Amino acid sequence: MRAAGRVVADAIGRKVIDSRGASSNFLGYHGFPAVICASPNDVIVHGIPGPIVLNEGDIISVDCGAVVEGWHGDAAFTAGVGEISVEASRLISVTEASLAAGIAAMVDGNTLGDDGRRQHARRHWRCCAGCGRGGGLLCRS
Repeated sequence: MRAAGRVVADAIGRKVIDSRGASSNFLGYHGFPAVICASPNDVIVHGIPGPIVLNEGDIISVDCGAVVEGWHGDAAFTAGVGEISVEASRLISVTEASLAAGIAAMVDGNTLGDDGRRQHARRHWRCCAGCGRGGGLLCRS
């Protein structure tokens, strides 16, 4: 991602977080330099925004976290740049289906482990590894 893109994306992230009275849980965490993570292509998660230029066919995952009233949370999305490969499209659709399966498992009486097992099973049934998301009282919990 271009340096100018990092500045704009990070500025937008800061504005949104600040406007809601929250603080970033990424900025400064083990020296992390931004409020967003930008992970292009094969960077799995928590990429540091930098000088990479995105091209047609690339995918980019953007992750943003915040602390609100002492609670840490974060969310991420992945998008294609223009036309993307069948493999990249499948990666996005399988991970979205995994998220939906995890959300469906979040019912009264279930644990976060139930959620994780359901997401894991969904990804591996589709032959696609992935990373989980989280929330809690500690960053990265």
